[in-house]
Amino acid sequence: MDLGLKGKTALVVAASKGLGKATALQLAKEGAFVHIVSRDELALKQTRDEIMKESGNDLVAYSVCDITDAQAITRAVEAAKQHTGSIDILVNNAGGPPAGKLMDFADEDWQQAFDLNLLSFVRFIRAAAPVMKENGGGHILNIASSSIKQSIDNLLLSNTFRAGIVGLAKSLSQELAPDNILINTLGPGKIHTDRVDQLDQKTADQLGKSLEEVQHQSQASIPIGRYGTPEEFANMTVFLCSSANSYITGQAFVVDGGMVKSIS
Repeated sequence: MDLGLKGKTALVVAASKGLGKATALQLAKEGAFVHIVSRDELALKQTRDEIMKESGNDLVAYSVCDITDAQAITRAVEAAKQHTGSIDILVNNAGGPPAGKLMDFADEDWQQAFDLNLLSFVRFIRAAAPVMKENGGGHILNIASSSIKQSIDNLLLSNTFRAGIVGLAKSLSQELAPDNILINTLGPGKIHTDRVDQLDQKTADQLGKSLEEVQHQSQASIPIGRYGTPEEFANMTVFLCSSANSYITGQAFVVDGGMVKSIS
């Protein structure tokens, strides 16, 4: 199937590693011009070089961007636009907030999580949507968490703001549809990234178990019996951002190997 991504411009946020990096790589393999952003310039350079080498696509650029900084977001969107005059795809993404329960967090923790995991998404959409409108439409994908379907123990901040992302996308799907802009939310389950390793290690420390024991138990709770790979997650991301998706908007999906049992 031709996904129609050749020549399209994709802006991928928090793309120096993990799910953002995997998504950027898959988009580049499909022939898109990919602009990646992150706070770490060294990691961005390395990721850009890796993507170009693995994809055979030299149309990869980057911007250093603290996504909690409104002006930095505006600059990143403008930089992405300059390459081709358009932004056809926006993939919103951000690192997860700290694990913990209600009494673990002060007001500053809540504010930081809001700025990182919800307000940054709003700001990127607000900056990119007018560009998409001028060019006849586009695709926006918000990467969240499987908690959009079923809350996760000890991840209060993430559960709260990931749910907000779903509400944002559902509302904006109505507002942006007349401009041919489709927006969806995709939640990873246990995809094997550094973030999942960190959470598993924290669980292991709390329970006095080894990391291997915790991971074995976690994988046993997944019907497919293993963690997913970033590439498997990225395949779904790329489909939702492609011309193959011309009618799905305002929806929330999980890529989780069947882990989530909720039917909502």
